[in-house]
Amino acid sequence: MRKIPGGLAVHTFLREYWQKKPLLIRQAFPDFKGLLNPQQLISLACTEDIQARLITQRQKKWQLHHGPFTKIEFDKLGKSKWTVLVQEVNHILPQAARLLQHFSFIPHARLDDLMVSYATQGGGVGPHFDSYDVFLLQGCGRRRWQISAQQDHTLIEHAPLKILRSFKAEQEWVLEPGDMLYLPPHYAHNGIAEDDCMTYSIGFRAPTYQELAEQFLVYLQDRVRLDGIYADPYLKAQSHPSEISADLLRQVQHTIEKIKWGKRDIANFIGSYLSEPKPHIFFDPPAKPLSRLRFEQALRTRGIMLLPKSQILCHGETLFINGIAHTVDQDTYRLLRSLADTRQLGAASTLTSMALELLYQCYLDGYIALMENKRKV
Repeated sequence: MRKIPGGLAVHTFLREYWQKKPLLIRQAFPDFKGLLNPQQLISLACTEDIQARLITQRQKKWQLHHGPFTKIEFDKLGKSKWTVLVQEVNHILPQAARLLQHFSFIPHARLDDLMVSYATQGGGVGPHFDSYDVFLLQGCGRRRWQISAQQDHTLIEHAPLKILRSFKAEQEWVLEPGDMLYLPPHYAHNGIAEDDCMTYSIGFRAPTYQELAEQFLVYLQDRVRLDGIYADPYLKAQSHPSEISADLLRQVQHTIEKIKWGKRDIANFIGSYLSEPKPHIFFDPPAKPLSRLRFEQALRTRGIMLLPKSQILCHGETLFINGIAHTVDQDTYRLLRSLADTRQLGAASTLTSMALELLYQCYLDGYIALMENKRKV
């Protein structure tokens, strides 16, 4: 029986809690103290190409700053109430990517990232709600979480953050290291640091239907081909030249109605869109790539791992690798689906020629890497 961290059966969690109600799990990760210390997180927040935010609170007034920061900026904060948040830590730390594997009971297509925050005593980001599911795992220190099922989501006007104007806590707990709180979308919550503490937020993406519709039209734009050009050889004189004629409308309508899509188009769009890296993400190809023969030899003896920034989704016989669709044979699909599921492929795996070709190209693109010393990462 599959279980979520803390021991609850997956089917029970999905049936009773997922997108329905909160769940507090004491010692979901026993002995968990965190993956990095506050100084390491601050160093990440001072790094180029890392998405980081700094939130300060003085006399009930909030300020929001975007990184990268300098260590001098943090030194000037002193003992004030502040919080620093760093996104996509799973793209940086291999151990963070491994932590997310504990949440594979939710499809990869729904996973967003691991955000890590550090708050000084009394710090937080104010009462708010998220439009997505989140697991809040406590690292070092303690944080008090107050939650409410309130329907009033009115925000404070002109505030730099989306802070609820009126928040009435219905339940609250103090989370110790290793404790975890699950919150469904739109559940109001407020986290206050009891002492200097760190929280690991595992978030799940939930695109709006408007976003999906807009992006699907972009997807179609690159694939629609309509032959011909507008013509009106039987044009008739109009008493009002400013009016759009019924003939023009009929001809354009007839042409637009030729645009068709089906289930396969939707699947290809979803796979490509949900696996596509965010605009700020770039991949680093190997500085001294192996030849194809050397790569194949290393692959058979050492195995490979999917690098943290990479995402592979699967459907039918198509693999969606970082936004690009690859239709493959059944054996290749089953093999690389295993790589997509576990983010690694062990040594001595049975490899098809198509799989070798695709994996070598992924290696050259910086999507995968060879594992060291036959150890799983």
